[in-house]
This record gives sequence, structure tokens and C-alpha cells, in this order.
Amino acid sequence: MQPLTGVRVVDFSTLLPGPLATLILAEAGAEVIKIERPEGGDDMRRYAPAWGQDSAGFALLNRGKRSVSADLKNPESRNKVRELARDCDVLVEQFRPGVMARLGLDFETLQTMNPRLVYCSISGYGQSGPRAGTAGHDLNYLAAAGMLALGADRDGRPQLPAGLIADIGGGAYPAVMNILLALRARDDNGCGCHLDISMTDNLMTWMVNGLADGFGGAAWPQPARGLLNGGSPRYQLYATSDAQYIAAAPIEQKFWESFCDAIQLETEFRDDSTEPQRSIAAVTARIAQHPAAHWQRQFSGRDVCCTLMATLQQAVEQLHATGSELLRCEVKGFDGEQMPALPVPLAPQWRGEEVDSYPPLGEANSEYFDNL
Repeated sequence: MQPLTGVRVVDFSTLLPGPLATLILAEAGAEVIKIERPEGGDDMRRYAPAWGQDSAGFALLNRGKRSVSADLKNPESRNKVRELARDCDVLVEQFRPGVMARLGLDFETLQTMNPRLVYCSISGYGQSGPRAGTAGHDLNYLAAAGMLALGADRDGRPQLPAGLIADIGGGAYPAVMNILLALRARDDNGCGCHLDISMTDNLMTWMVNGLADGFGGAAWPQPARGLLNGGSPRYQLYATSDAQYIAAAPIEQKFWESFCDAIQLETEFRDDSTEPQRSIAAVTARIAQHPAAHWQRQFSGRDVCCTLMATLQQAVEQLHATGSELLRCEVKGFDGEQMPALPVPLAPQWRGEEVDSYPPLGEANSEYFDNL
């Protein structure tokens, strides 16, 4: 039996943060009922690339869930949703603060019907405060939290991050963690609670090194000046002669010495304590003299903390080649097509069915609504 078998989740969220959180709960055995508007459902259904009737992104994020279509502007539909919430363990919503209250589906209202309800609200800036009602997406939250500035180059120009850090690391993962903690607390006290998940606030945990500098009395970090954001030769991306990149992270002295030996760096550049930019320039020039294959041979068998940068396609191909458990499960489409399921951070023993489908819009209305 999976750890969340018997837990019922009603999910009002769309796009990425909430759906990923409830996907993880579903993969661990929870029954997830996705509430969607009748006209088109979750916006993610229409995102590119298309995969069968919907999008590949929607299929990946909603594997193993059920879909109920409900017009929340309609009093009768709201009453049915309210009755559904009466018998659920967890509710996840991602609207701007105040929307659920206007619909009569806020925590205070539902708690009177279901005192054991764990109610999780995911938002950009939290449920209160001057920014609570401000619209935003992942990039906005990264900018507001100071993370984009930390990743800027020496000229102060930030880069667009490749990962949706705020949505996942600030929203989905903290939501899952706090839902599980709330369920554990409910086992002891019998009471539910309201969880306020602010994606912007939760990004602060990701910047522990910068906060240590600031809180510890040192200067607040500047772009491309710190150990981990471009100010050290021991944590850099170095271009090879064939336009590939070596991700070099020989931070500790023993790794740095092994790295310097491997690239045959001149002695005068090995002490990077006083003029790190001089050492960066020397290593950059040295790595640029040879192709990636040469450096792979040089680093082989040495503890140098260096990795040839892979494309996403290459990384997935490597997972296939090693028979990774991450790609064990598959999502099934309506016409029989299948693709690997989205890897989620669950240990293999907690994961769900090896092959499971994602829900057509409203496919579970008769099961969950007709008898209400």
C-alpha cells in the first residue's frame, strides 16, 4: 500500500505549481480530483506542444488524476464542489487571495463543514501584505526575491534561468512538504489548517550563501563576485576549443590542486586568494586550447569535480542508457500513445502505477457530482 492511499485531494490549481504538487501526492497514492472550468479546462491543456487531444505538459503534470468540470460562477455547481470538499482531506488552490472567499470556498467556510481539512493556498506573494494581489509568474518572483540579481554577470546583466525555480522550488515542493506535515499533525490533534505558500518568500532558502554573507556582517553579495556566482576560478563554466563547456567546481583545496595538475596550470595562477580574476583568465585560456574530449581524458580518474555540460536530450538519453528508475513510469494518452512520465522526487517504493493515464476534461463528473 502506498503511503497516501485513502487520502482524497481536491485540486483547484492550474498550470504548474499546484498541479505538480498534487501530481506528487497522486504518485504517492492519493486520490486527486482536479476541478476545471467547463470551457477548455486548465489553460495548460492548450499549451504547446500538443499531444493527442491536449498538451504534453498537461499530460505530464496530471497523470493519475481525475477531472471534474464545474462552473464556479454557478451557485449549484459551487454547492456541489462544497459538498465534495466536505469529504476531502486536502484542498489545493492557486487563485489570487480573496477569490476563493468570493466563491464561498475559503478555508473559514469549508472548515465549519470539515474541521479536518488541510487547505493549501499557493500564491506569488502570500495571502496578505501589499503585494498579495499582484499578478506574476516565475520570472517575477525570482526578480522580487533577489535571485535574478545574484545570477547576473560582471556587467550586472541577469540571465533568464532555464528552470522554473519559483514555481517548483518555491511553490510545488514547499506545498507538498507542508501538506504532509499538516496531515501528520492532524493525526495527533484531529484538526486541519490553512497553509499559506508564498513562492517569493520560499525562494529565500535557495540563497543561503548570500544570506550568510549579509546576515553575518560581510558585504551583501554582488553579481559575479562571490564563490558560487562567478567570482572564483573554482566555480566556473569554461569553454573548450570545440565550443562545449566544462562545469568546473573544484572548490575544496584538494580538488583545486588536482584540477590545476590536470590542466597543467602554471604555478603563478594557482594561488587564487588575492587575484581570482587573474586565475579565472588563466584557466579560461588553458581550457580553450583543447576540445572537450581532451579534457574528459585529462579528468578521467581524478577527483576534480568537473562535468561536461550536457543538453537535456543527452541527459535523458543517459538516463535511458543506465536504466534509471526515473523513467520507469509512463503516461498514457486517449488514443493509446505513451510517453515517459514526469520524473518526481519520490523514492521508487512510493511511486504509483508504471502506466497510468491523464484525465479528459470532466471525465469524472458522473462519479463525483451526480450523487450530490
